[in-house]
Amino acid sequence: MPVTFRDKLQSERFIITTEITPPKGVETSSFLTDAQQLKQCVDAFNVTDNQRAVMRMNPIAVGKILKDAGYETIVQLTCRDRNRLALQSDLLGAWALGIRNICVMTGDHTTKGDHPGAKPVYDLDSVQLLDAVRKLNEGYDLSGNRLEKAPDFVVGAVSNTDPAQPMQHIKLRKKVNMGVDFIQTQAMYDTEEFACFLEKITDVEVPIIAGVIPLKSAKMARFMNSNIPGIKVPDELISRMENAEEPVQEGMEIAAQLIRELKNMCRGIHLMPVGQHTHTKKLLKMSGLTEGRPHNE
Repeated sequence: MPVTFRDKLQSERFIITTEITPPKGVETSSFLTDAQQLKQCVDAFNVTDNQRAVMRMNPIAVGKILKDAGYETIVQLTCRDRNRLALQSDLLGAWALGIRNICVMTGDHTTKGDHPGAKPVYDLDSVQLLDAVRKLNEGYDLSGNRLEKAPDFVVGAVSNTDPAQPMQHIKLRKKVNMGVDFIQTQAMYDTEEFACFLEKITDVEVPIIAGVIPLKSAKMARFMNSNIPGIKVPDELISRMENAEEPVQEGMEIAAQLIRELKNMCRGIHLMPVGQHTHTKKLLKMSGLTEGRPHNE
């Protein structure tokens, strides 16, 4: 019998998740190829929901395609594009299609994406959406109406890892109080700072899966520092990237070192490559994480 993502969360296994970005169009071969390359390396594939507010194929559809091909998926759901009716409707539809794992987040504002004139919704925030999922799992909608049959989602949420942001820690605890099963963090680049973050949330008793984005250039690092809240690439790493003869390889070395250090700090990693998974399998091998990891056995 296949081992589910829920089973893995409840075990002592070091979890590896990564992201699949839906296509901008209807061509599905690219993400299926990525998934096939990594099937023996990762425990589940997050499917992003119009990431960075860029319009792409619906993540529930992509999650269904991946599920039918034999992959464990975590479908992301943002508050940006749907009101509470649509969010609950999509959740029920996702369950009916066989989606069992979801990850809830606010979502980047529409002005950051490729349709800047689109009207953002944000009817619910991420904590309220988690409350909606909790109620659905209990058999009721947000208005208290009984469902004919309840889903039973494995529910994740996200957090940044800045130890100097106490309001973020309060919000994280609110998410945990809504019954989340795991937390995936924003990308981190400093394990000492990450350790400080973990010390601030010792009362949080759900698996913490640390986000890792391999750097490709110093320019990319500076862009993330300036434009992505919660990400902080240290000056030392930017200098390493700037002085590297092969920046992509240097970025992989940095990421591999982070992953090796994280093995003893948290329950897993969430690997978020920029673009396709050209180097992901190599990076996991560099980190010592590819041996003996059947995807769902």
